[in-house]
Amino acid sequence: MDKIAVNMEGKEYKVDKGITVKEFIDTNVVDNEHKYFLAMIDNKLVELGIKLKRDCTLRLIERETVMGYDTYRRSITLLMVKAFADVLGTKKDYAVSVMYSVGTGYYCELINKLDENKTIPTDEKLIENVKKRMQEIVDADMRIYKSSISVDEAITRFERQGRNDKADLFKYRRASRVNIYNLDGYEDYFYGYMVYSTGYITCFDLFPYDEGFVIMSPHKSDYSVIPEFKPQRKLYEVMKQSDDWGKMLNVNTVGELNNSIKTGDIKELMLAQEALQEKQIADIAEMIKNDGRKIVLIAGPSSSGKTTFSHRLSVQLRAHGLRPYPLELDNYFVNRDETPRDENGNYDFECIEAMDLKLFNSDMKKLVTGEEIQIPTFNFTIGQKEYKGKKLKLNKGDVLVAEGIHALNPLMTQELPDESKFKIYISALTQINIDEHNRIPTTDGRLIRRIVRDARTRGNDAQRTIAMWPSVRRGEEKYIFPFQEEADVMFNSALIHELSVIKQYAEPLLFAVPRDSFEYVEAKRLLKFLDYFVGYEVTNIPKNSILREFVGGGCFGV
Repeated sequence: MDKIAVNMEGKEYKVDKGITVKEFIDTNVVDNEHKYFLAMIDNKLVELGIKLKRDCTLRLIERETVMGYDTYRRSITLLMVKAFADVLGTKKDYAVSVMYSVGTGYYCELINKLDENKTIPTDEKLIENVKKRMQEIVDADMRIYKSSISVDEAITRFERQGRNDKADLFKYRRASRVNIYNLDGYEDYFYGYMVYSTGYITCFDLFPYDEGFVIMSPHKSDYSVIPEFKPQRKLYEVMKQSDDWGKMLNVNTVGELNNSIKTGDIKELMLAQEALQEKQIADIAEMIKNDGRKIVLIAGPSSSGKTTFSHRLSVQLRAHGLRPYPLELDNYFVNRDETPRDENGNYDFECIEAMDLKLFNSDMKKLVTGEEIQIPTFNFTIGQKEYKGKKLKLNKGDVLVAEGIHALNPLMTQELPDESKFKIYISALTQINIDEHNRIPTTDGRLIRRIVRDARTRGNDAQRTIAMWPSVRRGEEKYIFPFQEEADVMFNSALIHELSVIKQYAEPLLFAVPRDSFEYVEAKRLLKFLDYFVGYEVTNIPKNSILREFVGGGCFGV
């Protein structure tokens, strides 16, 4: 048999041409039991079942990586919907809908497709039977197969099964073929890769929750334990509200969104979505007025639209008879020589210790008690606060609107009485799915927003933004997400139509990422993701839309 050369971590292996990556690992890698989920062949991401056909460079993707973890959670979803099909049968009257993230799991519902897509209650006995079947499939270590079929064949197959969410999705595909996964006779389509076989799914849990159920994964740092489920009720409720908006607008999946663009209904849908957001902002302004609180604190992760939201909230506060004064918390950084450094010796601007907590609390206390303060302006060039004569005193009807990533951290306002603070958490929580089994990660929407905004306002190319993203995410997980439940209200800044608009701006930037770069794999994944969406013209987007913060042309100068 012909031999090929495989270079991995600087070592060359002579192996039989045509062996799979899985066979290569089993033969040449010590201590590999379910440790690797995917691989890179010459900078192309592949599954373990792919054959090695030529000389190449091979890099194995461990389960602890983001790509590995996403693959695991995706594979659990396939396992779960397969088990439901085995327990309930492959009938056309129900569907399993994977709706949104909760902790390390997904909240899902069983949908009655014959009764206006109403939720079917899931009792403990049903969930117990499905969980038992899942474990049986795992114990059998069934292979997960992938095959390529034509788009027309895929549409026909899924329409025959009554799964129109997938059929509608494929009708707008530019590619002529799609990849279908098969697990013990059950066929499904997934956006992204799968593990080699069900034996790789070492840990999961399934239990009823609210009107549906939760499918739980382990944390990527330990695949042997399911973390304790601690529901974040405020976050859950705002995601549920957003899902209700999607149902009200009759757009729950990308296929339905594309249909609305094709028929011309998108303009009315877009205006309705913007109106729903404006109504919610107006309701928040009314709450602030009725509560009589002097200091409004706005926090949220990167690219959540905090700046535009604060401007729109200020407009509504004015409409309610109040006088808002904006304040960026970045002006309260400590001077550069006092800034903490991270483990690599770089300045850590994300940590709470980078903020001048003593000065900020002192200034806020003075404002609350009616004193006048001087507001600093942070000069990022010299790394110091400067005072340029800007003064502020809060009189009757005045409200300070402070925005920054640490705004909800209790340390930021520890010396202020709770009755003086109104706390708002904002994030872009995607409210539609690719289809019923493929949810759109919130982080993908925010990353695409940031790629477009960074290129327009900061001169950063997509490669640099993608490279920075893991560090940004670590900062969010440490300094922002733990305090989101501290908020008095949460606001979802995501728009149903936004990815159809922003794709025109993002695609050229992503195509420019060099093919030989580490970031190319992520750029290629995002390009494939955006290809699901039919484009929509930006000129129809209102000038005060949160989307304008990223694509430009807004009325707030951001």
